[in-house]
Amino acid sequence: MTRAYLLFIYMLGGLSIFSCHHASTEKEEEETAPELVQTPVTITSVSSEPLTEYTELNATSVFQQDNIIKSNIIGYIKSMTVKVGQYVAAGQTLFVLKTKEAESLGNTINKLDSSYHFSGVSRITTPESGYITELPHQVGDYVQDGEQLAVISNASSFGFILNLPYELHKYLAANKPVDVILPDGTRLDGVVASFMPVIDSVSQTQQVLIKVSSRSRIPENLIAKVRILKIQKTNTISLPKQAVLSNDAQTNFWVMEMTDSVTAVKIPVIKGIETTDRIEILKPPFSINDKILLTGNYGLPDTARVRVVSSE
Repeated sequence: MTRAYLLFIYMLGGLSIFSCHHASTEKEEEETAPELVQTPVTITSVSSEPLTEYTELNATSVFQQDNIIKSNIIGYIKSMTVKVGQYVAAGQTLFVLKTKEAESLGNTINKLDSSYHFSGVSRITTPESGYITELPHQVGDYVQDGEQLAVISNASSFGFILNLPYELHKYLAANKPVDVILPDGTRLDGVVASFMPVIDSVSQTQQVLIKVSSRSRIPENLIAKVRILKIQKTNTISLPKQAVLSNDAQTNFWVMEMTDSVTAVKIPVIKGIETTDRIEILKPPFSINDKILLTGNYGLPDTARVRVVSSE
């Protein structure tokens, strides 16, 4: 056997091994290729539970009525027990006044006739509880009869003013309970007290007074949120908000439903009411056994290869 013949045999064997290895590599790539395009997803299922839809509007705290405290004599302010911003209770003494005659004569009249009991002192009290918002005088000032001594925000007139769009008028009625949420998260029980009989011509809103029950003292001009109940359903089919997709104009909605263990298809849906975390599905009629993509569903084609990594 010549050297040339042996060299030919070796080359032929090497070429055969290379061809087999290349074919095996291509086969492995073909087998693993589908796994590379599978999108990792999580799945959820529909549920039947009560759903309630609210709308939230801003409301501002106000004192609707002020009490004007006035002098009832001509004289001097001898003492003052309040300051601006102080809360006063009904019947509390605010000022002690003394007439100019009593200031001038002192106890001379009483010395002449002890049965007269002349003092010339008048005590001014507050008729309602509230906050002192204005205090234009100080001790020693000379005041006229009927002159303003203080302004008190009437606590009983406190409430929240809500500017209600007229199209939402049907959801509110007198004495209807509502939730009032303060900026710090505190929730108060409110009730619709009255409607102002006028509509703003520009915004087409109507002012609504909401009274609240609270042990804490709420300042004026505080902006809170009022939750208004719109729709309440006892048992309805719904999905988490993440599971429902839409186009940019939010005119078409759909979900991605699993048809087998690795395939998800696009299913158009008609949605109903929405809550903070769920959406009602009106059509099509899903069952509790249907598996819907929860995450990883954005941007998938109508039919997609997926890999389920976990379920809700």
